[in-house]
Amino acid sequence: QVHLVESGGGLVQPGGSLRLSCAASGTIFSIDAMGWYRQAPGKQRELVATITIPGTRNYADSVKGRFTISRDNAKNTVYLQMNSLKPEDTAVYYCNADRVLTTDMYLGVWGQGTLVTVSS
Repeated sequence: QVHLVESGGGLVQPGGSLRLSCAASGTIFSIDAMGWYRQAPGKQRELVATITIPGTRNYADSVKGRFTISRDNAKNTVYLQMNSLKPEDTAVYYCNADRVLTTDMYLGVWGQGTLVTVSS
C-alpha cells in the first residue's frame, strides 16, 4: 500500500507565500513522477505542477514564475513553494504520485488534499 500525506495548507493574504509538502509512505523503490493538482469550488481539478525523477518540471501557465516544485527522492517527498499568491489560487491542493514502484506498480496515487485559501 502507498499513502500520500499532504501538509502546509492554510489561510494567507494576497501576495503571501505558502509551502506545501507531500510525503509518500510505504516500501517504495521509486516514483516516476510527483505533482500537485488543485480544485477550486465549482471547477474541475487541474494540473498545477509536476516533476520527474531526473527533475524535469512542468507548470500550468497560471502559476509559472510564482510556484516552484521540487522533490527529495530519498524521502519520497514533493514540495510546492507558492509565492505571490492570488485569490484565484484558492483551492484544495492534491498531491499525486504516478508509477510508484513497490512490490507492485501503482498508477495515479492521490493524497487527501489540503486547503489553500488566499484572502484578505
